[in-house]
Amino acid sequence: MTDAGAAALPRRWQSAKIVRIVQRTARIKSYFFDLPEPFAYQAGQHVDVRLTAPDGYRAMRSYSIASGLGGAGPLELAIERLDDGEVSPFFHDVAEVGDEIELRGPLGGHFVWSPADGGPLLLIGGGSGVVPLMSMLRELHSSGAPVPAALLLSARTWDEALFRDELIALERELGSFALAFALTREPPRRPEDYGRRADMAMVSEVMARLPALPRHVFVCGSNAFVGTAADGVVAAGVPATSVRTERYGA
Repeated sequence: MTDAGAAALPRRWQSAKIVRIVQRTARIKSYFFDLPEPFAYQAGQHVDVRLTAPDGYRAMRSYSIASGLGGAGPLELAIERLDDGEVSPFFHDVAEVGDEIELRGPLGGHFVWSPADGGPLLLIGGGSGVVPLMSMLRELHSSGAPVPAALLLSARTWDEALFRDELIALERELGSFALAFALTREPPRRPEDYGRRADMAMVSEVMARLPALPRHVFVCGSNAFVGTAADGVVAAGVPATSVRTERYGA
């Protein structure tokens, strides 16, 4: 298994205007940006965001791209509020529609997928780790490609499952897409979901909803989550070279 680390050459900074803000969960909002210099991107890539204080101090963070149209339309970033963070509290408490924010991208060339890559495709996300996976699913939906896919999304509660309603709608619209939520602090709401932390058995069961072993696997979340999920995938018979991981935080 290899971790995300390969990045594209740095792009230059530009001032992007916030054109829309959507409350996704209690702690996550989506920010939609119009770019003066639009760029094409691949599902799974990210951008750097930079804030500059009046005294010149700068803080920078990387955020995965959530949108899945490859550069058409506003760029969506889903930002989780971290109380001890330098950047996310600004977005949640200060940023408004019309504000301009410095960003550069697209960045990252390892944790990416396109419909041309084919499948079956297995996606496993923990919390906000579903963001780059959502970009992949949106890309799959817009392409109309008949690629079998499955997503296991772990969240503490039903209301904290990021993009929950859109994912359920995608499951109805895409006949070859299987969705499972793993709720760690609530009983499951649907028979195909789980009411415990993701484990190797769960990963194997979700994988079995695909018509064959996945050709591509993407896992994104905390260190512990990624380790458990990736180990489960390999234990179920998927070559380690087919598994790509991206870790958020500790």
